[in-house]
Amino acid sequence: MQLRRMTAAGYRSAAEHREAESVRVLSRVMPEEVAWERDRSGASRFLPDGLDTAGHHLLTAEEESAEAVGTVRVGPDPGQASGSAWRYDINALPAHRRRGYGSAILAAVEALIAREGKTALGLNVVGDDAMRKRI
Repeated sequence: MQLRRMTAAGYRSAAEHREAESVRVLSRVMPEEVAWERDRSGASRFLPDGLDTAGHHLLTAEEESAEAVGTVRVGPDPGQASGSAWRYDINALPAHRRRGYGSAILAAVEALIAREGKTALGLNVVGDDAMRKRI
């Protein structure tokens, strides 16, 4: 599994997917228009420079053949824990789901942050996908 920096087009596509998923989940407990606003304000707060936001890795996961199989975003721990990074989003592309790519992407991220001297990787699970909760 190889991780490479997202292209601008890949970033837009990943952001659209994340927004739609966030709104789908949030709109269960709040009006949809409020969910959209909450998601957009969070994105502008946590990724003020989008793809170029300092300290964040916005990555495309590729097989050895260079075929994209997923995306991942990792950055500073929001709780500012020393030596810790945070996995904000991980996504296996639909054609590659249920084939172990999520676990492989996570392992590649763990190796990346270890090379950077981090000793912990935090995450949270948003949504109702049982597979995501297992990872």
